[in-house]
Amino acid sequence: MEFDLAWLLWGLPIAFVLGWVASRLDLRQLRIENRQAPKAYFRGLNFLLNEQQDQAIDAFIEAVRNDPDTSELHFALGNLFRRRGEYERAVRVHEHLLSRGDLSRAERQRAQHALALDFLKAGLLDRAEEALRKLEGSAFEEQALLALLAIYERSRDWVQAAEVARRLEAAGQGNFDSRRAHYLCEQAALADAGPAEALLRQAHQAAPSAPRPAIELAALQRKAGDAAGAFETLSRLGQSSPASIPLLARPLAQYAAACGMEGKALSLLKHSYELSPSLDVLDAIASLEADGQARDWYVRHLEREPSLVAAAKWLADERLEHQNYHGRVQRALEHAAKPLTRYRCAACGFEAKQHFWQCPGCQAWDSYPPRRVEEL
Repeated sequence: MEFDLAWLLWGLPIAFVLGWVASRLDLRQLRIENRQAPKAYFRGLNFLLNEQQDQAIDAFIEAVRNDPDTSELHFALGNLFRRRGEYERAVRVHEHLLSRGDLSRAERQRAQHALALDFLKAGLLDRAEEALRKLEGSAFEEQALLALLAIYERSRDWVQAAEVARRLEAAGQGNFDSRRAHYLCEQAALADAGPAEALLRQAHQAAPSAPRPAIELAALQRKAGDAAGAFETLSRLGQSSPASIPLLARPLAQYAAACGMEGKALSLLKHSYELSPSLDVLDAIASLEADGQARDWYVRHLEREPSLVAAAKWLADERLEHQNYHGRVQRALEHAAKPLTRYRCAACGFEAKQHFWQCPGCQAWDSYPPRRVEEL
């Protein structure tokens, strides 16, 4: 069969035209998809700004389908899932990003950091720790160290927390002496008397002006029967850190009474009270003074400060004209004054009957002022 050259001459133009049409259709489809992706993305942003997270997620999912190679859409979607508490979906999004081979180093580190935050928010501390450790040497290293510090504090791994604090300090993230002292005190609370004393002295060396190591060391000395040593420990703290005297006033008075150092204790407490009146210092002075003089101190305080707490304590020993009603009046005053004797966290406002070194509400360290609510 002979080949007809005319077919070739006709076929080449037809093939060219068909190829051109196909390419135009592909380009048109690509333009449509590219137009749809930004529209969906901006719709998602609009919903997000209007706090319509459900609609924002739907829009971002549509944008990802139209343009699956855009990493920014994945990050936006993953962050939305995390904010909504859908941690499993957030993990899948960020793990998908990490599995891509075309991701740049910076974006890979960003995805690794986002994945670590997913695990952290979900409470999967072991997986969060593993993910955060992979960020060593990256642009997110300092953020990762701060997150690791929170994990170790939460899990009460004080040795690891101290090491991370040391690294953060070396990186210029602030002074962590006081926090490292707290870690040593926490370890001392779980140790026997001998190791506990060594840990508390180490904590005092790490942060000489921090009140906790000295207060807990004095308590340990008193428990061992060394009331004089305990008194001297608190006296030195009161002289070096006057602001901490309200915290140590009551044990100082107790230790002084046990070792016959009432005069020295009263001198220190009265000097502190004259500089800065405090309910705890007032109570400590009253406990060391004679009965008549003790009540006079509450009257002096009322002349300086309008205190319901001090008024209730003065009235406790006062003889009223209508003695039959004294108990009821006293109970009413004590009930009204009770909330005023609490401590309040300066970071989150959490109130507690006792003074905490770490806030139970927000986990902040040293956020409780050594003053009662009435004095703030």
